[in-house]
Amino acid sequence: MQVDKQVIDQVNAVITVGLDKADYQEKVEKSLKNYRKKAQIPGFRPGNVPAGLINKMYGKSVLAEEVQNLVSEALYNYIKDNQLNILGEPLPSKDQPVIDFNTQEAFTFRFDVALSPELPFTLNKKDVVPYYTIEVTEDMINDQVKNLSSRNGTYIKVEASEEKDVVKGTLIEILADGKVGIEGLSVEDAVLMPSYIKNESEKAKFIGLGLGDTVVFNPAIAYDNAEAEIASLLHVTKDVAKTITSDFAFEAKEITRYQEGELNQTLFDAIYGEGVVTSPEAFREKVKESIQAQFEPESDYRFMIDAKNVLLKKLNDVAFPVEALKRWVLMTKEDQTQESVDKDMPDMIEDLKWHLMKEQIVKENNLTVTEEDLLETSKKVTRAQFSQYGMMNVPEDLLASYAADMLKKEDSRRNILDQAMSAVVSTYLKGAIKLSAKSIGMEEFNKLFA
Repeated sequence: MQVDKQVIDQVNAVITVGLDKADYQEKVEKSLKNYRKKAQIPGFRPGNVPAGLINKMYGKSVLAEEVQNLVSEALYNYIKDNQLNILGEPLPSKDQPVIDFNTQEAFTFRFDVALSPELPFTLNKKDVVPYYTIEVTEDMINDQVKNLSSRNGTYIKVEASEEKDVVKGTLIEILADGKVGIEGLSVEDAVLMPSYIKNESEKAKFIGLGLGDTVVFNPAIAYDNAEAEIASLLHVTKDVAKTITSDFAFEAKEITRYQEGELNQTLFDAIYGEGVVTSPEAFREKVKESIQAQFEPESDYRFMIDAKNVLLKKLNDVAFPVEALKRWVLMTKEDQTQESVDKDMPDMIEDLKWHLMKEQIVKENNLTVTEEDLLETSKKVTRAQFSQYGMMNVPEDLLASYAADMLKKEDSRRNILDQAMSAVVSTYLKGAIKLSAKSIGMEEFNKLFA
């Protein structure tokens, strides 16, 4: 077997794999013997089918399979042993000689390979990249304080109802003759919220309602989505709900109101842990720090976009195997056309340059992501998810458990690995180049992505 490489230019080459009969004969004969042992052909006992018949039936397909396996193995071993950095996959050469397994004993296979170019760049403090810090405003702090207070409130019993209260009582249908009797529908523990009633006149009947008070209202008029609301209120099916047009008498038995948590030590301890925050001023400062921490990944994400835009200018003169990559995309992506590939290729090349530049940074500076890094990144992701629900003081053991479970899922692990590696590269770049620090409002920051 002979494997050779022909260099076309700096980023294109052809690898040729040549096989003679001696290279594949033993494997073909062994494979045919296995076919003979297993073949079940009428008129012959298993294992006694004539070798000539087996060869006639399966010889060419076995030959083709074994040759393809040998060629594939030789090709990828050559790439690995010679440490060729290729882009995409090797493709059958446009000038591939015709292969005829019926007549040939020697075969030649040619493969076009796209080579990754050398990236001659250095990083220094002359490379200036903006780093945007999102300003935390008083409105943001106020909103978050209110949000945290709301999520850590309690339910209290009250004497008179307001719009957002929950009112529980007895519902009794008023019959056509105006009487309230056992023939009509009744619900002992009916529950409703005035805020869900869309008709303003009907809603008004439940504002200021006191314990023991009775009001008459019509559910069919009160609600927009009457069938679903009536079915839920009266504990009937939607089909029955369609037929209900009566007035009902409602007697209030219990009124419950959700009271937002007060800015006191109980609230501080519930959110940030016992004794961590001891005053409203310190609480607001802690809230501000939490918001800033939530914004940091956004700032880092934007930083990497800007770093890409600045640093890729160093590679403007680097040649890439554009035509070879177009061909590879067309052969491997069914949804692509020549027109779409021609249109998208410039952006694909820019993304490829950035990917290769980051890989080179990682390699040249021995940057690594350890299992500990993965766990910490996973914990950051998990902590951010908890914080969205106002859970700022998640126990460390619970956080670690959630993070570890996330890493057991292949897709999640891959995403977290990408985030961790991006964070490692980002940290390195912040030290290798010059940051132009800019403080910016959220609205202006969002416009950067427009």
